[in-house]
Amino acid sequence: MLHTVNKSPFDSHSLQTCLGLAKAGSDILLIEDAVYAAMSGTAVTSMVETAMNASTIYALEPDLKARGIGPEKMIDGINLVGYDGFVELAVTNDKVQSWL
Repeated sequence: MLHTVNKSPFDSHSLQTCLGLAKAGSDILLIEDAVYAAMSGTAVTSMVETAMNASTIYALEPDLKARGIGPEKMIDGINLVGYDGFVELAVTNDKVQSWL
């Protein structure tokens, strides 16, 4: 299953809820303000790193760029995708759950 999260983890519990309910092997895509969760050295870094043991976490690169988040600020192991990668994830997974 593909889980998409669009809210900042500093303003919403959407990411925390998603990570708590996502089954092992799920794909999790951070979009819009949720890409702030991909940054290293934050209050949610350890939560994201722990989730990476069971799920593959992606961040939408155009949203990172729009927020001035470069690769040097990101957690190692986060996969970057463009809009084409977003579409591929949606097609590859049999279900998509959006966390708003």
